Amino acid sequence: MKHENQNHVAIGILFAVAATIIWSGNFIVARAVIHDIPPVTLAFFRWLTACILLLPVAWRHIGPSWQIVKQHKSYFFWTGLTGISLFNTLVYVAGHSSTAINLALIGTTSSPIIAVILAHYFLKEHIQWIRIAGIMLCISGILFLLSKGSIQNLLHLEFSRGDGWVLLGATSFAIYNILARKKPKTISAVGFLFFVFAIGTLCLAPAYFAEAAYSKPVEWNMNTVWVILYLGLGTSVISFLLWNKSIKELGAGRTALFGNLIPIFSSIEAVFILGEKISYIHIISFLLIAAGLAIDNSVLLKRK
Repeated sequence: MKHENQNHVAIGILFAVAATIIWSGNFIVARAVIHDIPPVTLAFFRWLTACILLLPVAWRHIGPSWQIVKQHKSYFFWTGLTGISLFNTLVYVAGHSSTAINLALIGTTSSPIIAVILAHYFLKEHIQWIRIAGIMLCISGILFLLSKGSIQNLLHLEFSRGDGWVLLGATSFAIYNILARKKPKTISAVGFLFFVFAIGTLCLAPAYFAEAAYSKPVEWNMNTVWVILYLGLGTSVISFLLWNKSIKELGAGRTALFGNLIPIFSSIEAVFILGEKISYIHIISFLLIAAGLAIDNSVLLKRK
């Protein structure tokens, strides 16, 4: 039994890491077209594409899931709104008025902390001191990376309007983590994902049409099409399936902690894709974050 439980934990960790690797490309790819596609439009077509791509797989789940969705319509509305409509849209909006360092700092450190607190109060997940130590190590690694190892850089961070938007986005995703943990047990994972995507896309539709009315038309080309496909398939369908599976195996607060790996993976991808150089800053921050994750998950392994 203990060996079986440890296997579940290992699977949860593997899925969480895989999801963050795919998600990390979201920042690199999305920022390449941030001035070509308005933020709400980018989010709307991302999730619309995700719904279309997921439809063939979810088709046989729609009928059985529909009755469940109607019974829990309030739950599915809030899950779709927080996890789909708001999270990435707010990040895309924030990118227009906030620096990259502030986006990464607020987005990667605040969401896991909020999720752990919410999981403690609403799901009664106990926070042991060793878990707090793991969280603090993760945060230290992120701060070390974003400040380039300089306390002066950290102390002189300036907050803008965009920082407020990304903080709202981080809070939204933390709430989604909690809600996803409480999904109705009778609905399949694919059925759950499809209806959350569809509801989130529908919630985005009014904002998309409002934005399209005053924004310049998007100039579609193969580059923008590939970007939408990557966002719709990779960072939406595949990553969310992996993330939700990890939440089931590890718990909402612990899974959210793995979001701290996103800037690390983004940095590695930047080296190979954008030609940027990796330094000791990246290595030290990665070691701190990895140590924090190891400490946090060692508690789960011992408990099970």
